[in-house]
Amino acid sequence: MQVSTKKFVRRFPVWITAFVAAAGLVAGASAFGVRPASLSAAQATPASTNSTPAPKKGTTTFRVQRLVVNVPVTVLDKRGAPVIDLPQKDFEVFEDGKRQPIAYFRQEPLPPLRIGLVLDTSNSMRMQMDYERNAATEFVYNILEGENTNNQIFLETFDESSSILQTFTSDPDVLDRKIRALKAGGGKAMYDAIYGACQNVMLPLGNPETMRRLLVLVSDGLDVSSTHSLDEAVSMCHRAETSIYTIGNSLYGFSNPGDKYLDDLTEETGGWAFFPLEQEVGADLETGFLAHGQMNDDGSQNVGLGAKTGIYTAEKLEHLSDALENLGRQLNSQYSIGYTPTDQQLDGAYRRIRVVVRRKGVRARYKAGYFALPPATGTS
Repeated sequence: MQVSTKKFVRRFPVWITAFVAAAGLVAGASAFGVRPASLSAAQATPASTNSTPAPKKGTTTFRVQRLVVNVPVTVLDKRGAPVIDLPQKDFEVFEDGKRQPIAYFRQEPLPPLRIGLVLDTSNSMRMQMDYERNAATEFVYNILEGENTNNQIFLETFDESSSILQTFTSDPDVLDRKIRALKAGGGKAMYDAIYGACQNVMLPLGNPETMRRLLVLVSDGLDVSSTHSLDEAVSMCHRAETSIYTIGNSLYGFSNPGDKYLDDLTEETGGWAFFPLEQEVGADLETGFLAHGQMNDDGSQNVGLGAKTGIYTAEKLEHLSDALENLGRQLNSQYSIGYTPTDQQLDGAYRRIRVVVRRKGVRARYKAGYFALPPATGTS
C-alpha cells in the first residue's frame, strides 16, 4: 500500500517469463505497503478559477497525507485461464467488511521483479534434487534473459537452517553454477527460510516504487526444524509486501500433508500453489513409472508399475512445464487495484481484504490483508 499526495534438452518456453508479471505490486508500495506522499493544502482542495495568491509572510503550509492500499488481483475462468477483459466497474474492494473507494485501476505496464528463489535441500529431497535443480535453472535463465534483464533473483536454500547462497543478481550463469552444486541433507526449516528471506532481504529494499516482490518456493511443504511458525512467516510476508508462489514436489500417488501448508502460504499472501506431479501418467513402458522410494539419487532408475508410484523423470518435467506455463499466464494478466481506506489510522492493526468480481463463472486471487503501519525501511 502507499500514501498517495512465471535449459534442458529442450526449453520450456513460457512458464518462467510468466513470473515476470507475478505479485503485481504497483509503483508506490513501501516495505509495509505505505509510501509517504503528500498534498499541500491547496492541492487538497478544489482549484479556484482565480490564481492563488502567494502566502503571506509568517503563514504555515501544511500537508495532507492519504493512505492508499495496493492490491494485485488475478482473475481466472472455470478452466483456469486468465480473464483479461474486465473493466474497473466489475471490481469491488472491501476492507474488514466495508466497501472501499477505488483510487486507481491498471493492468500494465508492470514494474521489474525482485524474486527470492527458495529451494528445499533437506534430506527428504534427496531423490528430488535433479528435478529441483533442473526446474530452478530453467527458471533463472528464462526470467533473466531478453526483455527480462531488469529483473533480479536471489537464491536461498534450507535444511535445518537457511542460507542465502546468492544475493540479488541479474546474471543467470552465476545462479546456475550455484544451483548445480546443490546437495541435499539435514533437517527442514521452511518457515524460518521464508521469514528470513522477507525480513533480511525483501524488507530492506525499502519502498518498492518500481519493483514487485515474491518468493518462489520449491518444497513438499513439510517443516520439522523451524523456530518460527507458519503464522509468523505469513505475517512477515505481509509486512514485506511479498507474495509466495509454491511448487509442490511430492511424488504422485502419495498423500502429502505438506500440500495443505503450501496452500495456506499462498492463500494468505496472494500467491498460488502448484502441484505439477499430482496428475497420474499412463502405465505404458514408453512413458514409464518411477517407484517412490526406489529411485537412484540421479533419478535414472525406471522401475515399478504399481499404483503407488511416482512419475518417470521425463514425465515429471513435462508436468512441471505445464504447471509453470499456466502460472506464467496468470501472472502476466494481473490487475493492479489501489483503494483509499475509509479508516486512515496507521495503528498497526491487521486489516482483511476481500475483492468481489462482478462476473459469473470466475474466481479471483489477491492478498488477504495488510498491516496499517507507517512507512519504514530495514528489518523490524
